[in-house]
Amino acid sequence: MPDEQMNRPHAIVVMGVSGCGKSSVGEKLAEALDLQFMEGDALHPAANVEKMSKGIPLTDDDRMPWLDRIGEEMKASLEKSEGIIVSCSALKRVYRDRLRVAAGGNLFFVYLEGSRALLMKRMGERKGHFMPVSLLDSQLATLEVPTGEPGVVTVDIDDTIEGIAATALEGLAALGVTG
Repeated sequence: MPDEQMNRPHAIVVMGVSGCGKSSVGEKLAEALDLQFMEGDALHPAANVEKMSKGIPLTDDDRMPWLDRIGEEMKASLEKSEGIIVSCSALKRVYRDRLRVAAGGNLFFVYLEGSRALLMKRMGERKGHFMPVSLLDSQLATLEVPTGEPGVVTVDIDDTIEGIAATALEGLAALGVTG
């Protein structure tokens, strides 16, 4: 029953390729909805961070333990009756489905969508991030756009962080998600 689902705490994953603004938008959404924000990249095992910093794309085998850790964090939060927002690339449907199962189905996604040119520009402007610009094409090739999947809000990133977050909040509200 949808109404019943809305009255329970929910998890929200802010997803998309590197450089789309997952962390910045996630923090804004967490602030607006009064929810905890978790940086998904912080849960990567050291071996994953090392691979990416060397420009080596992650494999499904690399990503699954990381996705499971994110899933465990979301589940723990929901079991305490607390909502949570997590930044996570969630590039493939199988990854998103794995997260949905972990969260008990009470999970929404905000997909941050942007052109390759805009993403390249944003990645080039970042300071101190382990993900090199060279991996963007690999991520774009891996991305399975979540159009048509349940509980997904798609937001164009050609706006300010505040504008992107406001559009995401409108989309989440349309799905019945409120703070």
